[in-house]
Amino acid sequence: MHGKGKIAWAEKNMRVLAKIRERFESEKPLEGLKVGMALHVEAKTAVLVKTLIAGGAEVAITGCNPLTTQDDVAEALREEGVRCFARRGMSKEEYYYALNAVLDFEPDIIIDDGADLIYLIHEKRKVIADRILGACEETTTGVQRLRAMERDGVLKFPVIAVNDAYTKYLFDNRYGTGQSTWDGIFRATNVLVAGKKVVVAGYGWCGRGIAMRARGLGAKVIVTEVDEIRALEAIMDGFEVMSMDEASKVGDIFITATGNRDVITRGHFALMKDGAILANAGHFNVEIAVNELEDMAVSVRELRPNLREYDLGNKKLYLLADGRLVNLVAGDGHPIEVMDMSFSNQALAVEYIAKNADRLEKKVYRMPEELDRLVAKLKLETMGVRIDELTEEQKRYLSDWREGT
Repeated sequence: MHGKGKIAWAEKNMRVLAKIRERFESEKPLEGLKVGMALHVEAKTAVLVKTLIAGGAEVAITGCNPLTTQDDVAEALREEGVRCFARRGMSKEEYYYALNAVLDFEPDIIIDDGADLIYLIHEKRKVIADRILGACEETTTGVQRLRAMERDGVLKFPVIAVNDAYTKYLFDNRYGTGQSTWDGIFRATNVLVAGKKVVVAGYGWCGRGIAMRARGLGAKVIVTEVDEIRALEAIMDGFEVMSMDEASKVGDIFITATGNRDVITRGHFALMKDGAILANAGHFNVEIAVNELEDMAVSVRELRPNLREYDLGNKKLYLLADGRLVNLVAGDGHPIEVMDMSFSNQALAVEYIAKNADRLEKKVYRMPEELDRLVAKLKLETMGVRIDELTEEQKRYLSDWREGT
């Protein structure tokens, strides 16, 4: 019952996707196509699945992370006849078995989050690559992997980087991650943030959102970076910037959001204060070196759901959500209204591939700007917001290089 209720609540608050779904139901742009998906299986994702089905597609879906499936939502999808192979708490072997089950469905279009499904096609299931019309990638980490594949000349079909849509990363990554990361931390710990020193590793759009919300909660925020320009930006935004070695000595809560591995390692654990809390907001569980923390520990015990204590002998450190995505493992992920825009981009990207596959090359494409702007336009409409329009004279002025002082 809870799964169906969650989906119903998400549907009520995903008003942009509802507009797209209404059009899909009448036009059936995905008729005869199969869509294979690897996403976090929770209520907002279920609304995307139902939108694609409304457009005429058959869908098979599994999770893109072993710990982010909500089993009641997965069961609700199965009860509606959707091929859903996701389950929370899968082993690595079970996780890849489920990915292969989606590929056994012989999809025409892929929707991926982290690029594990696309990677599996290229490494283990190459024989089906030729039938894939194209794919959509949801997250920064996945886009990075796919651009590397393109550079190496191994990408076998076109991919739309949905993550790079302005209405995705400016909102999903900043406002979505900013809010949902703290929601996950609160549920796992029930601690007060005000007055604490919060260390945010990485000042991309996700890091910006986390740092912004930490400041709003009353924390003193420290940012660590490897990029000179982003470090300067963090300083100009009013945050303290230092190396992780320095930050390790003073931080109370550490949050990684870099998309890279080994951001917090053995040397940093050794420098941390007793009681420091460690959380990850990046896609894969490689940013915090959990294996090194386990090696250092005298004992380990679970104190609360998604809160593990590591006793190092002279102090205790606390890891949230096994070092995986804290917002989805310990919480419900991004707010519904944010994912409304992200998944609207996904639905439109799938339709775009269906209509344009024959002229797309085997490379990573940015989300078409006209679709990105359509999502923003629809979002404003659902919010009851009207904006100005350029007059013909203003358009001429902006396009004429002759006018000056």
